[in-house]
Amino acid sequence: MTTTQAPAPDHPKTASDAGDRPYATVNPYTGKTEQEFPFLAGDEIDGVIETAHAAFLDWRRRTPTERAAVVKKAAALMRERQGDLAALITREMGKRIQEAAGEVQLAASILDYYADNGPRFLETRPIDVLKGEAVVVNEPTGVLLAIEPWNYPLYQVVRVAGPNLVLGNTILLKHAELNPQCALALEQLFRDAGAPEGVYTNVFLRIADVEQVIAHRHVEGVTLTGSERAGRSVAQLAGKHLKKSVLELGGSDPFIVLDAPDLGRTVKAATMARMANTGQACIAAKRIIVLDEVYDEVVAGLQQAFSSFTPGDPADPATTLGPVSSERAAQDLADQVQDAVDKGATVLAGGGRPDHEGAFVHATLLADVTPEMRAYREELFGPAAVVYRVADADEAVALANDSDFGLSAAVYGSDPGRTRAVADRLESGMVWINQPSGSSAELPFGGVKRSGYGRELSELGMFEFANRRLVRTMPATRQAAPAQHVGG
Repeated sequence: MTTTQAPAPDHPKTASDAGDRPYATVNPYTGKTEQEFPFLAGDEIDGVIETAHAAFLDWRRRTPTERAAVVKKAAALMRERQGDLAALITREMGKRIQEAAGEVQLAASILDYYADNGPRFLETRPIDVLKGEAVVVNEPTGVLLAIEPWNYPLYQVVRVAGPNLVLGNTILLKHAELNPQCALALEQLFRDAGAPEGVYTNVFLRIADVEQVIAHRHVEGVTLTGSERAGRSVAQLAGKHLKKSVLELGGSDPFIVLDAPDLGRTVKAATMARMANTGQACIAAKRIIVLDEVYDEVVAGLQQAFSSFTPGDPADPATTLGPVSSERAAQDLADQVQDAVDKGATVLAGGGRPDHEGAFVHATLLADVTPEMRAYREELFGPAAVVYRVADADEAVALANDSDFGLSAAVYGSDPGRTRAVADRLESGMVWINQPSGSSAELPFGGVKRSGYGRELSELGMFEFANRRLVRTMPATRQAAPAQHVGG
């Protein structure tokens, strides 16, 4: 089998442009490398896939209820291990400990959702036909490769694992190089929940070995959360080998403020929408677009809020600003901010890096950002936001849509008809009205434009890698006319 070097992702959620980084726990608060892990050897990859395929042949024969019981047990174990898992997330990627605990709870709720609802989603569905009978049977397809990022080490993984394990597929997980211990903890969790060997397998893959996995005849699909460049590379490989792919890529989400009758609530929501997970979220509100009539009041509130964040130990519950995931990620974000400042942007709060050990960047608020600046087009993946003043709703919509991304958006205002009219004009996969963009198990998640394709979560996420097989039955007592032949 011939393999080629897949281009390295260019986004801080995934690997470096220089090639493979080692799988290692590097504490972003201390900068210390705590533990390293070896790559899976190239000559071992086919054997791992064969084991996953053999497991699939047995796993698919179990009933959805039996498979759901394993996922339900995994949710319970996740809650039992919340303290250890949260501490591990904090140590490997710097998430503040309260947010890490919240991620564990969210991940467990997703597993519960698919354990409780998956068997119902998979029930055979009848189709109304003029003669005879027709049904759609929902069946698994096989081994899947999941390439997942570091920013939500548990949540991102269970969005794929929960529905697909209940469906009957088996999973190979290539986690981010920053999260090796989180990856191993998840593998152990599913094993302890009763998943047979090969049903859920962690693989410490080199980037150059990704094509070998995708190309394997027993791998039926690949899903990736990461950068636009990584998505382009994976989509190209999947297309080359005729494999189904789902991509959740970057975002530069707008947060539109039409009016602010409750100024404090609006400012708090915008701040949370930008600063959750230290700004390291695809659906973070990276562009805050405010109508002129309330701009000054909203910006004054944002300045005060952003200026209140102070760096500290993410394991300390009193800390309000944790580090970003790595020294490189901190410097990349600082460079984007500096580029904007050099070209005339105004720093309303923060700016640059604090004099503090660790991978910290000030909570930064920029204004007067223009198209020639990197911050106008690029995703700012960390605690930095851009605020824009616009004259009216039409200008707000035009600015919001002037982006290569289309993941999520939020619209705030007091008039339900006006907010919905604005929301309906936004080019995004998701839109939230009077609530920051978020995620919940029952809500579909995904984007348009260069934010990717496909959906995770909700009932929709159950079927991205399902064979929705048609079964058409006619009475055997007389010869049925053949169906009209159309297409391929």
